[in-house]
Amino acid sequence: MDQTDLLQLVFWLSLLALGYTFIGYPVVIALLSWTWPKPGLKRRLETPPSVSVVLAAGNEEERIVARLENLLASDYPRERLEIVVVSDGSTDRTAEMVSGFAERGVRLVRMGDRSGKAACLNAGVPLAKGEIVVLCDARQRFAPETIAELVANFDDGRVGAVSGELFIESAESGVGGGVDLYWKLEKFIRESEARFSSVIGATGAVYAIRRNLFEPLPVDTLLDDVVIPMRIALRGYRVGFDPSAPAYDPQTTDPVREKRRKLRTLAGNFQMLFRYPGWLAPWRTGLWWQVLSHKYSRVIAPVFMAAMLVSNALLVGISIYRWIFAAQCGFYLLALLGALLPGVKIRLLSIPSGFVFLNLMSVGGFWNYARGVYRQGRW
Repeated sequence: MDQTDLLQLVFWLSLLALGYTFIGYPVVIALLSWTWPKPGLKRRLETPPSVSVVLAAGNEEERIVARLENLLASDYPRERLEIVVVSDGSTDRTAEMVSGFAERGVRLVRMGDRSGKAACLNAGVPLAKGEIVVLCDARQRFAPETIAELVANFDDGRVGAVSGELFIESAESGVGGGVDLYWKLEKFIRESEARFSSVIGATGAVYAIRRNLFEPLPVDTLLDDVVIPMRIALRGYRVGFDPSAPAYDPQTTDPVREKRRKLRTLAGNFQMLFRYPGWLAPWRTGLWWQVLSHKYSRVIAPVFMAAMLVSNALLVGISIYRWIFAAQCGFYLLALLGALLPGVKIRLLSIPSGFVFLNLMSVGGFWNYARGVYRQGRW
C-alpha cells in the first residue's frame, strides 16, 4: 500500500465513521425500534406509589419559590408526594426561602460547603421516603401531569428509570438554531432507544428512578443523568423515555450559555469513557454498542473531521477528491459565516455552524477534562 492508498483509506474510513455517527446510528436504532419494539406497561394506579422529588439548589433565591410552587401544583396526590431540597452551600437566601415551605411538606437539607450536584444527590436521595424518586433542577418547570406520567411507567417492574422530555425555547441566533436541530435529533434517538431497549442516559431536568436502585456517586461526577441510569440498566432494568412527561426550560440555546453547558457535558463524556470502560464490554452489557454509538463516537468525531479534511487536502491531485475538498471548504465557510452572522437564521448557515460549534466543544470538553477543570464536580 503506497501513500496515496493510505490517504484514501483514511479519508473513506473517516467519512464512514462520521456518517455512521450522525446519520447511520439514528437510522439503525430507529429501524430496530420499529422492527423489534419492546413497549413498556404504563398505567396510573388508583393507589399510586409514594414519590420524593429531590432537587439540588445552589444560590437559587431568584427562582426557588416559583419552582417549589410549580412542583406543589403537580397533578399527584399530595399525601403521596414529598419534596426534598438540598441547598448546596448557598450563600444567599435560598435555604431560608425553602424553610418557609416546611409546613407544606418541603424538607430542607443543608450542605455546609459548595459540593456539586453529585454530592447533593448522595445526601438527598437516601433521605427520601418515596418508592420513586424524581430528580430535577431549579431552572426548569414541570407541567401539572409530569410527575404522574413519569411514575405511571413504574407499574412495569422491568423499568428502573424513566426520562421525561425537555422543551427549550427557540434559539436567538443562527448557531443556536443549528444546536436546536441537534437537540431534536437527540430526542428522536432517545425515543428510538427506549422502544428498542433502553435510553443511554436521561434528561437531567426531568427523570425518575426507583429509590432502592440508587447507588452513591463519585462526588466529582459530571453527568449524573447518564451515570445513574446506566448503573440501573447494568442491573438488568430498562431505562425509558416518556415524551408525555415534559419539563420546560425558559432559556434559549444561546451560544454563550450553550458553550458553557456543552463544555461541561462533553467533559463528562470523557470522564465516563475513562472511568467506566466496562460499559463498552459486550460480555457485560448488550448496551455497549449503543453507548459507543450514542455517546463516545460523537466525542471523537472531531478527530475524524480533521483526518478527513487533511487526507482530502493531500489528495487534491486526484479529480474526484478535488471536488470533495471544495465541498468541504464550502461547508466550513458556511459554518464561519453562520458564526460571524448570528442574527441570520437560515438553515444553510445555521446547520453547518451548529455542527462545527458542537464539535469544537468536544475538543474544548476534552481539554477541560484533561486539565481537571471540573475535578470537584461543581456546577
